Amino acid sequence: MREAVRSAWSRTWDRLAAFDPGLLRLTAGLRTVAAIALTLAVLGLLRVQVPQLVAGAIAAMAATFAIREKQPAQQAITLALGLPVAFASVTLAALLSRHVVAGDLFFVVLIFCAVYGRRFGDRGTALGLIGFQVYFLSLFVHAVPPVLPALYGVLTVAFLSSATARFVLLPQTPAGILDRLRRAFRARLGQLVATQIELLDAGPDDVEKVLEDLRTGTARLHETALLIQGRLADGTADEATARLLQRRIADAEITAERLGLLLLTARSAERTDTLTLHLPGAGLPSGLELPVREEATAVLRRDLEALRLLVLRPAGEASGTALAHLRNRLLGYRDEENLPLASPAVQDVFRGLGEAARAVLGLRVALDGPQDESDDTPATARSREELDAEDAAIESGEAEGGEPGEPEARGLERPTTRAAVQVAVGSALAIAGGELLSAQRWYWAVLTCWIVFINTTSTGEILVKGYRRLLGTVLGVVAGILLAGLVGHHTWTAFALVLLFVFAMFYTAPLSYTLMSFFVTAMLGLLYTLLNTYSMSVLVLRVEETALGAACGVIAAAVVLPIRTDRRTDELLVAVLDKLADVTRTAVDQLSGGVSADLVDRARDLDQALADLRAATQPLTHPITPLRSRRNTVRYVVALLETCAYHGRSLAATAELLPTHPSIAADPRLRTACGRIVHNIETLAAHVHDPRSAGTVESGPSIASLLEPGSLRTPRYGRVTDRVLRHLQRLDEAVSGLARPLGMAPERPKS
Repeated sequence: MREAVRSAWSRTWDRLAAFDPGLLRLTAGLRTVAAIALTLAVLGLLRVQVPQLVAGAIAAMAATFAIREKQPAQQAITLALGLPVAFASVTLAALLSRHVVAGDLFFVVLIFCAVYGRRFGDRGTALGLIGFQVYFLSLFVHAVPPVLPALYGVLTVAFLSSATARFVLLPQTPAGILDRLRRAFRARLGQLVATQIELLDAGPDDVEKVLEDLRTGTARLHETALLIQGRLADGTADEATARLLQRRIADAEITAERLGLLLLTARSAERTDTLTLHLPGAGLPSGLELPVREEATAVLRRDLEALRLLVLRPAGEASGTALAHLRNRLLGYRDEENLPLASPAVQDVFRGLGEAARAVLGLRVALDGPQDESDDTPATARSREELDAEDAAIESGEAEGGEPGEPEARGLERPTTRAAVQVAVGSALAIAGGELLSAQRWYWAVLTCWIVFINTTSTGEILVKGYRRLLGTVLGVVAGILLAGLVGHHTWTAFALVLLFVFAMFYTAPLSYTLMSFFVTAMLGLLYTLLNTYSMSVLVLRVEETALGAACGVIAAAVVLPIRTDRRTDELLVAVLDKLADVTRTAVDQLSGGVSADLVDRARDLDQALADLRAATQPLTHPITPLRSRRNTVRYVVALLETCAYHGRSLAATAELLPTHPSIAADPRLRTACGRIVHNIETLAAHVHDPRSAGTVESGPSIASLLEPGSLRTPRYGRVTDRVLRHLQRLDEAVSGLARPLGMAPERPKS
């Protein structure tokens, strides 16, 4: 019974870890709720008035979510500095409450300073956010000089409660977050392997759904890998350990993704065109019958289940001859003589299983330490030797000097300065318009204007964010009307619902800005009820002020030092292409026998650049955009770039294997075959940067035909060419496919 409960709890935890990597959203929500609840409990015992309870709740929320530093000591310093900033903000708000013009001017200056403070890192961002939010709560509760002593006490309680929630009730360390992220990676890797098993068994009616699940699972695994990448420096003891974990995570991710593509290839009698698998609306071709005997299919299903078990089994349960037998069998597929009799495509899947098992073994050693080697077969021992050689290479490798970056922007060209000016102008417009709508609640327009500028760069991003906030506000007003009627004047019931909405707000914020805005507005409806200022007109005014604030933000972004969406996406597209060319050139040079380079870091830089581009193109791909053909073109380009990034990562991962795999030989011919790919990538980047550039995209024979004739008729899996040929071919096709949507006609091949 105890074992069943523990197993059920482990499965539930794995699902939660996969849905919320590192439990970051859950912790953020619970910590904020705990800070607010503790503040309300202390203030309730002190029998303060309801407006001060509301002020304490808002202050506790601001003091908790504003701090984003990773190290607890740095968080404590920022929180301590935040209290005097809050005192100064509430004091000035109260003193200027009777001086409308002076108060408005100071609010605009405060907003400028708060946004400009982002240039000083996380601490500057946090202190600016605290100053703004405390000034806002002062307006919300109508703070005046006589109540300042009481508000000082409320703020002190709120900050102490936030510190208690952060450092005592729900403490987090970088190492702990990294450990939970690693568990999430394992869980998502196990889910991806489970989806691959479903793909193996899927009938014609289920293939499209399973294929979509496969895409989603691959994207989620990649998302978790990027989260881990951002936590390695702070969560590990030294740089060598961080680099080792980075390598093992990258290996596991790439081998799992490659295994899925090999399965897709094996499922198609016509050899599935993997280039289309990442494209919107792409599906599998007709004739989806596994071209192998039933016994080979059964063996493949059994071994995929074994791989999933190896991924998910905790370190404490990983001992024993049964699990060692599964591991040894899968690693044996790295030797040609152990492959089952099947078609070449299916044998490729078994080879992929062997490589995935090796990556899982490396991941387990890196995460859990040395393993029991008593039951190792020669194939397993050889895999361990390769992993040890890689570890030694990482530890002895010297850190490369960083490349010189671009000169730092100055003045109004600096992003923080530009954003500060834009927000200040937009806020001034929002104050003027908001006071025309309501002399009492004009600050809602300013809040919306402030929020739509957070984490946005281009005018299009601000427009989409303003639209989502307005939609969430309208829906939240409807919910607020219903809740106000149900709660009435039951103070603590209302505060309980406020806590629930605060948690939902933080938990859904990374998933949907509309949902977050919905919960914020519903919560505010309850707070208005507590302040005895609730009415239908107040909630309607909330919608009007929100629309006005979003409009002012868009106007300021479009008129004051604007960054057009096209310009922003072009800059990011050039960055992606430059990094793709760098990864491809360096990887192929190493595959051809050149010097070793740090390819894992370069591949991650490519991934981050692609993630930035994907975020920046959201205004162009949003359903509300009227330019449907342009939306489809942007989606197509991003999908092709995702395909390019996958094959670039795979080339980098294979190149990383060469120094420690004596059974895999470099092939100097690859350098020549890759020349056209790199040339085309650089030509595309030059065209995006300057459409008047004279370069052309070359086309011609397949990559395989560029190599020595006849050398590939009898493939040997030990030669690196056989491993990377498919990636080079697909990369060449995808890069050539980018020419037309980017406005370049490919050059006709010479006869």
